[in-house]
Amino acid sequence: MSETKYWDQRNHQIFSQVGHWQGGVDVNLHHYSLMNDLMKNATLMQVHILNATGKHVDKNIANWIEINFMGLSYPDSRIWCNQISAYAADTNSTCVAAVSAAILSTDSRAYGGSQTTFSCMTFLDNSYRRYKNGETLSSIISDQRTKNGKPIIVGFARPIDKDDERLQPYELMQKELGIALGKYLKFAKALSEYLDNHYSLTINSGGYASAFLLDQGFTPEEGYNIKAYAVASGAVACHRNLATSSANSFLPLKCVDVEYTGKAIRRI
Repeated sequence: MSETKYWDQRNHQIFSQVGHWQGGVDVNLHHYSLMNDLMKNATLMQVHILNATGKHVDKNIANWIEINFMGLSYPDSRIWCNQISAYAADTNSTCVAAVSAAILSTDSRAYGGSQTTFSCMTFLDNSYRRYKNGETLSSIISDQRTKNGKPIIVGFARPIDKDDERLQPYELMQKELGIALGKYLKFAKALSEYLDNHYSLTINSGGYASAFLLDQGFTPEEGYNIKAYAVASGAVACHRNLATSSANSFLPLKCVDVEYTGKAIRRI
């Protein structure tokens, strides 16, 4: 057998397991008809999740994830990714370029929704398995890296105010949508209570959403894909806010704002 058979088969031919456009007829999307099935019955979020994971979830699950997206798209230019979008507008960049840069900046282990979702889902899944096998929360937490005497756990900390304003509507909408509290969310809540009592750390939006996604059967990789552009709406708003402003109007600096700490002036 030729060593290049795999690539020879793909020479001038594209293979796809996700979809196929039939010009002027229809689009096959994971064996669903986009024109006849999905456009008539599904929401945009259901289609996004189908593209991101290959799974066609019930509408109430997609609606809750859409609410989670709302919680990640604040139109506030102080937020890291939105600063990038605002700065881009300040330099006459297009909205698409600005938002693309903002999304790329959120592929971070610290914030943003995509990489943090992967990390938190992985941690919760592993920790839940250990807990069910008899390990204590104390033992599980002791394995984590620490900073200033507190464990560093993605999804269980927040800057400025430890109380996350998104949790109440998340819980309320989950009840209204008829979605039961699953085993991972129950575990995450118990973990949050332990962390609050011992380290003054509590679950945040990312921790809640990660547990929710695990309860719906998603893997960390699928959670990452779902959240790929979750911050886009807020970034669009922050670009629009600066797009018509005068140049250099976003956080302008004066020379006196820069503190020079190098060597003193010297003669050449």
